[in-house]
Amino acid sequence: MITLSAAIDRVQILSIEHLIPIGLAIIIAIALITYARRVSAESQYRNIHSIAIFISVTVIAFHVYSMYSTDYNMRTDLPLYLCSLLGIIIPIFTYYRKYWMFEILIFWIIAGTLQGVITPDIAEGFPSLDYFRYWIVHLGLLTIIFYSILVLKLKPKLKSVFKSFLALQVYVVLMIIINYVLDANYFYLNRKPASASVLDYFGDWPYYIIVGQLIIIPLFLLIYLPFYISEVKKKSLSK
Repeated sequence: MITLSAAIDRVQILSIEHLIPIGLAIIIAIALITYARRVSAESQYRNIHSIAIFISVTVIAFHVYSMYSTDYNMRTDLPLYLCSLLGIIIPIFTYYRKYWMFEILIFWIIAGTLQGVITPDIAEGFPSLDYFRYWIVHLGLLTIIFYSILVLKLKPKLKSVFKSFLALQVYVVLMIIINYVLDANYFYLNRKPASASVLDYFGDWPYYIIVGQLIIIPLFLLIYLPFYISEVKKKSLSK
């Protein structure tokens, strides 16, 4: 059998394997947003939905391939980590474009996915399938959320912070149940990831979970701050 992945060492932070995908994604996102501002609303929606479908198909195809070609393990390999799960369901948002979905996703994606971009957890580097899946999902989700802000003109409100936090608690409870049933570690609720991450600064289990929960709302508020400042400036100029 011909394998599409080559086992390379774990991706290191600030390595070429880390920085090149980010640089390419920034260039592509800027070009896409610039182009989208010049086309009709229908084209804007179609473009972003196509990207969302591509992300979702990438995740699904990766897991189907892994089921048939590797020793797939339900305890570790299901697409239940937040970014993978978002990668599968993101076309629902780009198709229906419900504001309440945006309220939840903007904070989940910027806070969670951005952390994954800064401190990647990729066991096999370029050119493995997992490497491409990881960057397509993480950088693709960020592209979609910034496209929604800059092109579709969606903005969160203060109450969006708390809606997103409460929705995250529902996800955490579901992962606790699944982890218990499967003896798994989805969302890293039982142990920290093998690679370096911000969780390393929060202590051992269960302290890193407690600290993580305590900083979520301040972090979400920090993400909301630029939108708040922009709204205050807009109101002051309109007087």
